[in-house]
Amino acid sequence: MKQINNWIKTIVFIAIMMLPFQEIFAGNEQRAGQAGASELLINPWARSSGWAGANIAGVRGVEGIYSNVAGLAFVQKTELVFSSTSWLQISGFNNAVSSISSFGIAQKIGESGVLGLSVMNMDFGEIEITTVDLPDGGIGTYSPKFMNIALSYAKIFSNSIYGGITIKMISEQISNVGANGIALDAGIQYVAGAKDNLKFGISLKNVGPRMSFTGDGLSFRGFAGNGDDYKMTVEQRSSELELPALLNIGLSYDINVLRHRLTGAGTFTSNSFQKDQYRLGGEYSYREMFMVRLGYTYEDGIRTPSTRTTALRGPSAGFTIELPMGDANTFGLDYSYRHTDPFQGSHTIGARINL
Repeated sequence: MKQINNWIKTIVFIAIMMLPFQEIFAGNEQRAGQAGASELLINPWARSSGWAGANIAGVRGVEGIYSNVAGLAFVQKTELVFSSTSWLQISGFNNAVSSISSFGIAQKIGESGVLGLSVMNMDFGEIEITTVDLPDGGIGTYSPKFMNIALSYAKIFSNSIYGGITIKMISEQISNVGANGIALDAGIQYVAGAKDNLKFGISLKNVGPRMSFTGDGLSFRGFAGNGDDYKMTVEQRSSELELPALLNIGLSYDINVLRHRLTGAGTFTSNSFQKDQYRLGGEYSYREMFMVRLGYTYEDGIRTPSTRTTALRGPSAGFTIELPMGDANTFGLDYSYRHTDPFQGSHTIGARINL
């Protein structure tokens, strides 16, 4: 009877989350390129990106703030995570389109709640300032800054149901133009099986009001009327942009043999502004101290250069080394690689501390 009640609670929760957003997920790939804040679609963490983000149902800890916030509820006490990503590497490890620095912290509060905070910052380096009269530059540089700050709360509702919610603050800035926005994420995980080895997860991400750019960069000096010599400052209006909302539905299964664990996971991602995606991944673990993982993201046309609409080719891989520090504390090192074409891939290195 208890198991039936848990299933009913899960179905009701999912229905409540999905009903207000039925019109968002139209599955129309012709809308690709019409959304803004595309950095919200970049996974900055090394562990979950190593198997293509396929573990929506089984993600645990701070990395759940990005993938499925329900996984944050599994933090036992305190968790700290740092990561650095060389995004779309051009040549040489330090030469990339952007460098991404991320930090996350989670703290258990009470008997069943966990509070989490994560910060993701993208640095594009120095870019030459050009104008119509000076197309070659020579008048200085500017540096775009993208930052996302997420505040999350997750809770254990029962032995089988975990859920959470995230509020995100979005900032995109250059020297004289910027945009700010806000978005909401929600997620749930259901754990079943005799040894809790079957997991189901669903997450709704990037739902929020439209953003628009403002600033002095959208102003110019112009004449007020025809044949008038009076000059005045004219401000142009920026079109509003929508956020790249999406829905993830995932399933994972663990096979445990002595000190070995083999996990298979799959996730379907319904994107509102690009093609839908299918993510498959697998992870092998020895004593939860050494883990290696592989993943693949598929979308329509990804294998053909003429129809591919993303630089990410699909394959990804990574590994983790988790070292004990006494009193149930651990220190972990994570690495992931995402294959791209063009560019020479994206590398992510991370470190985590569990206290």
